[in-house]
Amino acid sequence: MDKQAIRESVWDALEAEGIARFPFPPHGRIPNFDGAKAAAERLAGLPEWEDAEVLKANPDAPQLPARRAALRRGKTVYMAVPRLRDEECFLELDPAELADTDAAATVSGMGDHGVQVAPDAVPHVDLVLSGSVAVTEDGDRIGKGEGYSDLEFAVLCELGLVDEATTVVTTVHERQVVDEAFASDDHDVPMDVVVTPERTIRTGATGRPDGIDWSALDDERIEEIPVLELMRG
Repeated sequence: MDKQAIRESVWDALEAEGIARFPFPPHGRIPNFDGAKAAAERLAGLPEWEDAEVLKANPDAPQLPARRAALRRGKTVYMAVPRLRDEECFLELDPAELADTDAAATVSGMGDHGVQVAPDAVPHVDLVLSGSVAVTEDGDRIGKGEGYSDLEFAVLCELGLVDEATTVVTTVHERQVVDEAFASDDHDVPMDVVVTPERTIRTGATGRPDGIDWSALDDERIEEIPVLELMRG
């Protein structure tokens, strides 16, 4: 199956089986799901999470409980501004500087509470929390199809801020763990750990990209993203 067919199948199943949670519909987004809080609690029990001081997280609804848990535990969280539209393309959420960590962790609140910084102001990232539409037990991930998550990872990787010591995880519903094979692109970031409300899957994934795949980006795409223009020089 191709990636879009798998996306549609998962979105349809989450909606039809009553698994999807607000915002609706699940289609066209990283879908929120029943059990997202339980998955976040399971994630918070992992040693990689306990040891992490700096996280880079996606802003989507199903990972909100994990972002809040990170801030409550004193971890600094970075989230990208929408579509990487600024040179200072990351928002820093330092719990020591936040009056309301719960509000700061939301997509609507991160801009009001966070401090916008350039990628080279981000410290080494210990753990990357990704949102997924679908994922395999081998760690292959399908996002919603826009590619920004992989670009954010690539930018940080290019600067040496994520590396082999960085753990990449996702939280999903069991219904999002798929058996269907699909082709991954060279810039796709595999998941080291997949966490559902019921289990933790250590994937043994390899083949992590080591920077920006310029050959996969046309001039129009680069011109839309200031940090890429800056890095290309």
